[in-house]
Amino acid sequence: MPAESRLRADARRNSEQIRTAAIGAFQGRGLTVPLEEVAKAAGVSKATIFNRFGGRIGLIEAVIEEVVATELFAVIDRTRAIEDVGERIARYLTALRDLQYRQPAVNDVLLQTYPNSPLLMEICRVGGQANEEFVAAARARGAVRPEFTAGDLHAFVVDTALALKHGELPPRDAYDRRTAYFLDGIQGPTTQARRR
Repeated sequence: MPAESRLRADARRNSEQIRTAAIGAFQGRGLTVPLEEVAKAAGVSKATIFNRFGGRIGLIEAVIEEVVATELFAVIDRTRAIEDVGERIARYLTALRDLQYRQPAVNDVLLQTYPNSPLLMEICRVGGQANEEFVAAARARGAVRPEFTAGDLHAFVVDTALALKHGELPPRDAYDRRTAYFLDGIQGPTTQARRR
């Protein structure tokens, strides 16, 4: 094999090793994992990450589809398929909070930790539109309190992201119990009437 072909094959292999290591690190601990750790897991130097991806933002953008976007957009799509608007907002919030608990990188996206990443900001934009869509539909049908807004939902999601990123991870049962408390607190008259 000619030297140039060998170099190209090595570069492709290094890039794939870095991507695999980054996906594992970011999924497990969020997007702020030190690049030295990603490099070590990939068996390359930190300089190789910069050579192949241009640094942290380039690396994040190379893997964000697998790390966050696919699962978050699936939550939004599954939610849109639910007919009942009260059920829709409840399932959306439950699924979103589940994703925040399981996937630390989601919280980095929601907190806009890397605002210089166009892809991360696009994910935030799509998520914000989904919040507005689901809250507006729920309000129109009385499924949530009339004063509950997409801004309230955004604040709740961001508060959750901050607590999960900078606090101690609560036990799963306590976390799910708090989700239920929140859902009970935003219920509108039609949802309350159905539960009686």
